[in-house]
Amino acid sequence: MRLNCNITGYNNKMETTVIYGKNSVIEALEQGEREFNKILISDNARADVKIEQIKKLAKQSGVIFQFVTKEKLNSIVPDGKHQGVIGLIAPIKYVELEDFIEGHKDKKAGIVILDGVEDSHNLGAIIRSCVCAGIEGIILPSRRGVLVNSTVEKTSAGAVNHISVIKTNSLVNAVQKLKESDYWVIASDHHAEQNHYEIDYTDMNFALIMGAEHTGISKSLLKLSDFRVKIPMLTNFNSLNVSNATAIILFEYVSQINKKTRGQKNG
Repeated sequence: MRLNCNITGYNNKMETTVIYGKNSVIEALEQGEREFNKILISDNARADVKIEQIKKLAKQSGVIFQFVTKEKLNSIVPDGKHQGVIGLIAPIKYVELEDFIEGHKDKKAGIVILDGVEDSHNLGAIIRSCVCAGIEGIILPSRRGVLVNSTVEKTSAGAVNHISVIKTNSLVNAVQKLKESDYWVIASDHHAEQNHYEIDYTDMNFALIMGAEHTGISKSLLKLSDFRVKIPMLTNFNSLNVSNATAIILFEYVSQINKKTRGQKNG
């Protein structure tokens, strides 16, 4: 989990990002792309396997770790969900859309666009599903919707370190750039006539747009979409939240990839 804050006595020259929770700290250490200032470990934390792994990885990477009181950790992460360990790191580096497109021009790629998702837990869960499904990029609006924060980091279980996170001032402009770069745009819309499994995701670069929790996808983005798809349900109780819906669509893509791979092997 991660949050941006200023912590007295640690780094006054630059913004400090806090990640907390054992899995989040381990992922950041193993990934090796995040610059650590220091790791704080509770002096009464039970020495379990993950705490020992954190200490070992920190030593291997030359990262300083320090034992502090539980009260000190609680003063940094007030809800007490730090699990006895906090990492002080440089903030996430957002990726430019042009750089992402250039880096993926020679292969089929998928990217997810979130139109105003406001819940940090939903964003973290979506990022986790994206990484598990092999999606390499996610686009977030810079002013409307949640950005990567401590709850996102925690909920993603460190998956945020394995995906390109792109921040943009205009989702419309971002979608237009993707279309110009041969991406097909798919919008999740419960009013659509086509079911999500009727699209062949494997034969194209695709950008999947998912809407905000309450308002859905904006009309301007719906107009730009090449396909509109829905997830069929057996009742009229429209209870799927955006993270669940994203996972369902993405793992239809995974299923199609697996079927195609098996078919090529059998052929």
